[in-house]
Amino acid sequence: MTGTKISKTNNKDQFSKNLTLNASIIILIIINIYLGYSITKTFTNYYGDSQSEFSEDSTNSKIKVEVLNGCGSTGVAEKLTDYLRANGFDVVRLGNYRSFELENSIVISRNEKYQNAEKIALSVGLDREYVIQQINPEYLLDVTFILGKDYKKLIPIQKRLN
Repeated sequence: MTGTKISKTNNKDQFSKNLTLNASIIILIIINIYLGYSITKTFTNYYGDSQSEFSEDSTNSKIKVEVLNGCGSTGVAEKLTDYLRANGFDVVRLGNYRSFELENSIVISRNEKYQNAEKIALSVGLDREYVIQQINPEYLLDVTFILGKDYKKLIPIQKRLN
């Protein structure tokens, strides 16, 4: 009879050890899943999601734009600014270009994110051939939009003229 008690005690001890080990394994699995999720989310936020570069969402507000009047027509840059802001872009500066003799409107990417300049050009109906890149780390904006004498062809101006 003594042997039976020892075996029941051993079974209880073994069951208790197994339960503790199984619970520990489950907790470690949950922690690993959470860490994997956190790392994936961090890298996605840091490096961006390349598939969503041209998707319609709130990322436009992150694109800082400077709008300059290079055609000399009064109020045109303001109309473009209103349009860009209505479409979620962050226009941080509005002014005149150094001359009013610019024939074609151009969009200039001021950093390595060329797709931001393309996105703005696309939103106003400007052909990609008028998008250029001039990286300048001293600029605190992403894109410069210079309105040329062809401004009547742009979507926001056409909407205001109709």
